[in-house]
Amino acid sequence: MRFPPAFLDEIRDRVPISSVIGQRVSWDRKKSNASRGDYWACCPFHGEKSPSFHCEDKKGRYHCFGCSVSGDHFKFLTELDGMSFPEAVERIAEMAGVPMPVRDAQEEKREKERASLTDVMEMATVFFQERLQGGAKARAYLRDRGLTPATQQSFRLGYAPDSRNALKEYLAAKGVPKADIEACGLVRHGDDIPVSYDWFRDRIMFPIPDSRGRIIAFGGRALAPDALAKYMNSPETELFHKGNVLYNFARARKAVAKGGTVIAVEGYMDVIALAQAGFENAVAPLGTALTENQLELLWRMAPEPVLCFDGDQAGLKAAWRAADLALPSVQPGRSARFALLPEGKDPDDLVKADGPDAFRAVLSEARPLADLLWMRETAGGVFDTPERRAELEKTLRELTGRIRDESLRYHYQQEMRERVLSFFGSQRGARQGLHGGRQDGRPGERGRGSAPGGAFGRSAAGARTAITESLGRSALVKRTGEAMSVREATIIVALVNHPPLIDENFAHVEFLDLANSDLRRLHAAILDAMAHDAADDRDAVIATIERAGCGDIWERAVALIKRARQWPALETAGLDDARDAFNQALHLQRSARTLHRELKQAQAALDADPSDENFRHLVEIQAQFNDVQATEALIEGFGVSSGRAGRA
Repeated sequence: MRFPPAFLDEIRDRVPISSVIGQRVSWDRKKSNASRGDYWACCPFHGEKSPSFHCEDKKGRYHCFGCSVSGDHFKFLTELDGMSFPEAVERIAEMAGVPMPVRDAQEEKREKERASLTDVMEMATVFFQERLQGGAKARAYLRDRGLTPATQQSFRLGYAPDSRNALKEYLAAKGVPKADIEACGLVRHGDDIPVSYDWFRDRIMFPIPDSRGRIIAFGGRALAPDALAKYMNSPETELFHKGNVLYNFARARKAVAKGGTVIAVEGYMDVIALAQAGFENAVAPLGTALTENQLELLWRMAPEPVLCFDGDQAGLKAAWRAADLALPSVQPGRSARFALLPEGKDPDDLVKADGPDAFRAVLSEARPLADLLWMRETAGGVFDTPERRAELEKTLRELTGRIRDESLRYHYQQEMRERVLSFFGSQRGARQGLHGGRQDGRPGERGRGSAPGGAFGRSAAGARTAITESLGRSALVKRTGEAMSVREATIIVALVNHPPLIDENFAHVEFLDLANSDLRRLHAAILDAMAHDAADDRDAVIATIERAGCGDIWERAVALIKRARQWPALETAGLDDARDAFNQALHLQRSARTLHRELKQAQAALDADPSDENFRHLVEIQAQFNDVQATEALIEGFGVSSGRAGRA
């Protein structure tokens, strides 16, 4: 309904905005001045350790100097708590002690009808809960899925009997009009259906609450193996529009308010299993791909929700769709991260088999939006010609051009340009900087904060870089150019010679990031074999490699492995030995990628501000690198040392 501006002004004036916000935050005593109505706190919209969120009673406004959110009483409740605007107005009016304005007759009638329908849905929920107690088959199913009685009660799970009329007759006996039963979507009816019948039959029932916890719809999971639909939702009604609803929204919002972010998973059972495992901040769309409205609901709860997808091809495609959906609307302080589960497992399977820590590990490896877009556009690609490289750059420009926020669009475009330059190995100046040299060939200058044994150098752009000599010499940091590294060759040769490793490491194999262009061509051939279901046999994979014209590259890679004495990657090795060698090489490869990223960030920070703090940060990265370098020596030095030992 429309509210008179004078009414909104009156309730705003009667309720200090600090009274509304103070229910959700703790004011900082040192910075706040209650006598002047001036308050500071850590922002409830984004995580921070020092208070940058400010509200002023005199103006009736709030603003965060960290994430730039701002607004009044009503916006605070709609943005943070997910209320509708009328709900927020009603809450402030209640706090002000002012009666709501009288609605016109039509609006009043509609509100009464909606309230009546929610009463009917509550009755249906109780009916399903009661029938669960007498349904041995349904209780056995939930027990087999590992759901405790307490969890079942908490989510108000129920059972719809295998009957055409059980629910309809129950509601009719309680005096519910036929029109209300139909308006709630609880029966199938229409001109072509002489007698209406229950919508849900022989199904586990999942009540779906709205943002205030009122039941507005149901999801049903079939128990019969031959049911036409495994999962089925209520139809669209006056109460329920599935594209605007997230399952478990109200409960998750309360959990997020205590700290952390919101996790979006794919289904009801995932949400419930995670809640039972201690993750009460999970929600799910209702059987469809994430919608714009649902994404907005996620952003109301947290500035950087984690979107979690099953670790199969369908899950990966769903992640890509979600990335495309989010991209135009991301803003400074508002984005998303993407967590991909192990192959063949959903959250329910994972916490049941491996416990909560396994899911925490998945969340800890969630990738930012920029990473997911880059992975999608480069995975399996061969960019060995100027035309193909130009096509990649064009695709990335078009993608980042969809970002509506001008500032963020600029930073995304800059990020993708840097990734392209790094990917194609064209940063010649960066390589000079890594070796501490100058463009004129003279030794690098020593500067403030340089470490012993280190040097300041200049890249082609003239920017200063700081790095220790040991780090500069590392195979992890050096641009390998067209040289084939033992580590990367080990990964590819092990995959080809031992195809079970491909299936076991599908997610890592698909997005393998290799520096050498020849090995990238072999990688593309492996992906081609996977796409044609020919990746489970060594001979079939090699045949695909030869058809791609990469037979000579394969021979060179095998020859390198033999020279380096990396026998576990060869065909004659046992699968367990090959698996160990592959996992070790893959770990180093991923560490190298992380090191490049962190090193670039640390160098950029030091270039912008050559402070002691930034220098210490770079030293910390170097210290972490020492551990990785020792492991790298085991991989690349093993062949040499073992060869010498054999000749001794």
